[in-house]
This record gives sequence, structure tokens and C-alpha cells, in this order.
Amino acid sequence: MGAHEFAIRRLVQLVPTLLGLLVLIFLIARVMPGDPVRLALGPEATAEQVAALRNQLGLDQPLPVQFINYLIGLVRGDFGVSLRTLRGVGSDIAGLLPATLELVTVSLLFSILLGVTAGIFSALYQNSWVDNLVRLTSISGVALPRFWVGILFQIFLASKLGLFPIIGRAAAPIHGPTGFYTLDALLAGNLPGFFDSLWHLVLPALTLALPTAAQLARLSRASMIEVLRQQYVLVHRAYGVPTSRLVLRYALRNSLTSVLTLLGLSFGSLIENAFLVEVVFSWPGISAYGAAAVLAKDFNAVVAVTLIVGLAFMLANLIVDLLYGVLDPRVRYD
Repeated sequence: MGAHEFAIRRLVQLVPTLLGLLVLIFLIARVMPGDPVRLALGPEATAEQVAALRNQLGLDQPLPVQFINYLIGLVRGDFGVSLRTLRGVGSDIAGLLPATLELVTVSLLFSILLGVTAGIFSALYQNSWVDNLVRLTSISGVALPRFWVGILFQIFLASKLGLFPIIGRAAAPIHGPTGFYTLDALLAGNLPGFFDSLWHLVLPALTLALPTAAQLARLSRASMIEVLRQQYVLVHRAYGVPTSRLVLRYALRNSLTSVLTLLGLSFGSLIENAFLVEVVFSWPGISAYGAAAVLAKDFNAVVAVTLIVGLAFMLANLIVDLLYGVLDPRVRYD
């Protein structure tokens, strides 16, 4: 089976998986305690107003009928109405999702750059002060809460030193086809806007990336040490191959297969865990939107955000499976 057939089969398998996730989160959202309509209208709303809104949203119908209606709307691209914003959930997500994807993408790049680089140096200088420093930093990076690290960055790097902006995506909104401020600014030739949005992106992306970078550092260190002990590496060392060429051309590629698995899981988890960073840095993203929806029992928004996060997990793992074959030609898609 070729890579194309494998990818098509996996994409087809996403449909029943997403359907199962939809059923599960739909039921969980409906059995959550509290009356979402009453929360949306406030404590001063009359019983008639509550009943009218419940009838308007179809919440007075049996649960199976509500699910079928939601599924029909979902097929048409309609995620329903948000009880919190009283707008279409689809339009809310369309405006907020690019901000989160931009944050998560840059934070994943930071994670790879910092984590893999630190892991390689830690493996090359095993049991030295460099190795000890990387291991200590990686343990701290996993243990420290993201929101606390973000607040420290705001206090010292933004407020005290004035190196970075404290909150927001940019000094002024940047409009474009992708919704990514940095990319849209480049496409429009707006270099000041590009550097401004990139500067706003550094602190929240770095805050979100640190735990993932710490995990990547530990995993890439262990993988690199294992690869460096292989016979073919020892033979190349005996023939006098320079260490830099040995690491970059041979050892690094073979050590990244295990790192790819973590990256596939990390992309979805970064979207899921980004809400703390988005709240701290006032980042207008979908994660903070989903967290607010849970607190308001806005189940249409909860279901939509959960489906998007689940789809991100599945697509990221599919891409990782395809990359296995690129890094290791021995991989077969049987």
C-alpha cells in the first residue's frame, strides 16, 4: 500500500471516529448540571422568556431529536447558536481559530528548535555540566505551570525590561485571507506589521512551548544516546567522520522517529492547553473561547471546540504517520 492510499484510508476512518466523539461530547454537554438558557438570559429573566428561548433553540425537544437536528446542521456547516455570544458558533470559531493556530504553530516551532537542540547537545556531552543543565531545565519546564511562567515573562521581560508587549496580537488589527497576522502582513508587504505581530507572538508562544520543549529535550536526548551507541555510528567514528556530519546526516534522522510521535500528540494538546496562555496574554483564540463556553454551559460551542481539537489530534497523527516513511524508508503502510 502506497502513502496516498494509506492517507485516503486514514481520512475515511476519521468519519466514524469524529461521529463517536460527537455522540460522546453531545451527551456530556447535555447532562452537565445547570440550565444553559437561564445562564444565558440571566437571573432576572421571566419563565416565559426562558421557555421562548428554549423553544427557539430546540432545547425543549427530546434528546435524540436534538442530536439528529444538530447532526443535520453540522453536515451543512452549521454549529448552532452560542448561548453566550448569541451569534453563530461557526462565525465565532472562524474569527478565533486562526489566532490559536498561529500561536500553536509558532510554539511548536519553538518546541522543536529548543527541545531537539537541547536534547542533541545533552546526548553529545553526556554526564557533563551541559547534560545536567538540560536535564534540570527540562524537569523544571514540565513541572512549572504555563500561566505562572507567562506571568513571570510579563513582569520581567515585558513590564520591567520592556522587551516585549504584554498582551494582544498586534498594535493594530491586520486583515488578510489567512487570519495569521504574521503571514497576512508578509503577503501584503507590511513589514512593520509583520515584526510587530511577531514581537507580540514571542512571549505567549514561548510560554506555551516550554513544557513541550522540555519533553522533547528528554526524549531526543534518550533517542540520540541510543542511536550514538549503534554499530554503524561507531564504525563511522572509527573512520574519522566528523562529529557534526555524523550527527546531522546519520544520527539525527534516525533519532527523530520517536520524537515525531510526541509531536503528533503535542499539536492537539497545545490547542487544548492554550486557553491558560490566551487568558494571561489576552490572546483572542478558540481555546479561551472554549473554556468560557464550558463555564457558561454553552454546549453548542463546547461541542464545536471539542470536535476541532479532536480533528487536530487525528490530522496531526496522520501527518506523523506519513512522515515516518520520509525519515525511515523501511516503514511500510501495510
